[in-house]
Amino acid sequence: MQPRGALAGIMTAGTDFSASVAWVAERLGLPGLPYEAALNASDKERMRFCFKRDGVPSPAFTTLSAAPAAGWEAPFPFPVVVKPVDNMGARGCRRADTVEDLQEAIHEALPFSRSNKIIIEEYMEGPEFSVDAIVCQGEITIAGLADRHIVFPPYFIEMGHTMPADITPETAGNLLSVFKAGVRSLGIANGAAKGDVKLTPKGPMIGEIAARLSGGYMSGWTYPYASGVDVTRAAIRVAIGESPMTIAASLIPSRNWTSAERAFISIPGVVRSIAGCDAAKAVPYARDIFLRVKSGDTAHFPVNNVSKAGNVIAAAPTRAEAVRAAETAARSLLIRLETPNEATASFLENDGAAGVFPPSAYTVSPEIQNMIEKLPSGIEKNMPCSYNKEALEKNAGQSLSIMAFPEFETAGYTDWLGRNARESLEAVRSLAGLSLPVKRGACPGMALGRGFWKALIRGGYQGAVYLIDSLMSRG
Repeated sequence: MQPRGALAGIMTAGTDFSASVAWVAERLGLPGLPYEAALNASDKERMRFCFKRDGVPSPAFTTLSAAPAAGWEAPFPFPVVVKPVDNMGARGCRRADTVEDLQEAIHEALPFSRSNKIIIEEYMEGPEFSVDAIVCQGEITIAGLADRHIVFPPYFIEMGHTMPADITPETAGNLLSVFKAGVRSLGIANGAAKGDVKLTPKGPMIGEIAARLSGGYMSGWTYPYASGVDVTRAAIRVAIGESPMTIAASLIPSRNWTSAERAFISIPGVVRSIAGCDAAKAVPYARDIFLRVKSGDTAHFPVNNVSKAGNVIAAAPTRAEAVRAAETAARSLLIRLETPNEATASFLENDGAAGVFPPSAYTVSPEIQNMIEKLPSGIEKNMPCSYNKEALEKNAGQSLSIMAFPEFETAGYTDWLGRNARESLEAVRSLAGLSLPVKRGACPGMALGRGFWKALIRGGYQGAVYLIDSLMSRG
């Protein structure tokens, strides 16, 4: 027992302060890992050297402390990944496929490094998994293995994770064996470890391992929901030096559920309002709604894992129920943007062609693109963020409706969060209060045409509502 009021231990979870925590613990004689081990797990260059020394599967790499001369290439083939050596949350991290991409990526990454150093690595093809573990006197106990859902290249945006991972026991065993080798290589003998592991054509390879519990809701929410284990409490027990037997007993799962976390995002702009919170909370098996933005905040299309609009978490007895609940709840949350806004208008005016970032909400075929151009212009004419004042004045007091576009509506396309056309139109209707599509050629009152459908395909329901709000406010 510690004397009353004395410090028993120190720990961190979901942050990049593990080296600071280890330094304090070491100097105060508290349980924990050595400062040097924490540095190994905090600096990606040191981490890669440890893995190379001990034969732990990981990508080839090189580091830079300044932007190189134009035309510089890494000493291994494209594609490559560029990131700061000392940051987290995918800040400053992106893929590069050409020399030009590489120069852009380097200039993006350098400002995110506290030490002004970046690492360039071989790109690892394949699905990615998150691992949490508790380490006590060298014994590694796995506290969660989850599928990571990474999208929006060239960036690496985690739009959610699902636990447990949907892989065979043999595959899981191979992934975890490599992860444990990485933990030992870094010198993590007491504390927590969080890893990103990829299943590549060469086999499992380590992306990164941190000397802490994971962020992104895994250690604090999804693993406890899925297993009944409070892994944060177990990490605290390690930090205060409780017995290995007590810690091991606290990590025995009491249930076998699936937990799913899903993010929701916004196109660029300023948040006017957020609707659908009650609907999201009412979804069976939905557990938590986390909003990262509120009215008046500036929203950005995500380029890292801290620039999303929010997250939802669901837990259920089966994987299908948990995934369905999380995705349904995420689609229930609707963000309306203020008008006018230069960033939103600029986003909608970009055609979102293949390879353009940010991508369009709906990726449609060239045939659909050609059909859009043949639609009647409607009262908004051809400009997605303009308006026809004369038509608005002439039809004042009449209902606003949408010209039908059945070729798109029935084609089965879905947006970033899995909304089909009908779901997006319903979101537009609920936010803007207008009529759903009417038969083409039959346009009672004021009808939206080509510009509306361009805004919907480019910016989803948000783009369409922004167009309508722009029309009404200017009219």
